[in-house]
Amino acid sequence: MTEPTKLPPEIDTSVAHSARVWNYWLGGKDNFPADQQAGDAYRDKYPLIEQFARESRDFLRRTVSHLAREAKIRQFLDLGAGLPTANNTHEVAQRIAPESRVVYVDHDPLVLLHVHAMRTSTPEGATAYVLADMRDTEAVLRGAAETLDLTRPVALVINDVLGHIVDWDDALSLVRRLVEKLPSGSHLALSHSTASDEEHRKVQEEYNNSGAIPYIFREPEVTVAFFEGLELVEPGFVSWPNWRPDSTTDRTTERAGWGAVARIP
Repeated sequence: MTEPTKLPPEIDTSVAHSARVWNYWLGGKDNFPADQQAGDAYRDKYPLIEQFARESRDFLRRTVSHLAREAKIRQFLDLGAGLPTANNTHEVAQRIAPESRVVYVDHDPLVLLHVHAMRTSTPEGATAYVLADMRDTEAVLRGAAETLDLTRPVALVINDVLGHIVDWDDALSLVRRLVEKLPSGSHLALSHSTASDEEHRKVQEEYNNSGAIPYIFREPEVTVAFFEGLELVEPGFVSWPNWRPDSTTDRTTERAGWGAVARIP
């Protein structure tokens, strides 16, 4: 990334940031030397991490494709959108249904600098951005309502970001508060990382202790609770590569992340 002449004062480019490290692993350009160094250090100790990042992104592509094509959802609320890369939610949805309306939510000031890339849209649809902490569910819904009709079905997309909420009860509560506010026929598409093995866990703990924004691994036996009371879509809550794989799905791991799509009754 070519550093802009003026960055908001709250952006410290000397400290690695998880969204920028993730962007680096995915081959993006929206990252700084500190992010690249942190990403390289992690990858040197655990080379599979870049593959895991791609698998997480591909899970997003396949779930959004299902929601737009099979579930006929035309409204998407994407929490913790992060920095734009390939196959963003609005791109996937609008390729299938050009009239799709997509709202991204993030509170990272760096993401705001790149919001123009997330606001591109087909003429028939719409793409918008809400600057808010996803834990502030009232602000999230208030902002989303400017673009989405919250009386009609919405796909709530939460792809691999809830590990940044350290307290489990807080993470579970925010999902349930949002689900309760969405109408019947809406869907939840959610994934969460876990440790692929003990070495993966060890390297993540070192990363968390480095001063970067931590990510907490949680076991699938725990995170399946996000879908309690909802109607799981086949094949249910499974590891990323096992959720409706297609011809481009890489099956490197069965453990690094789990997710599902569920209908809100």
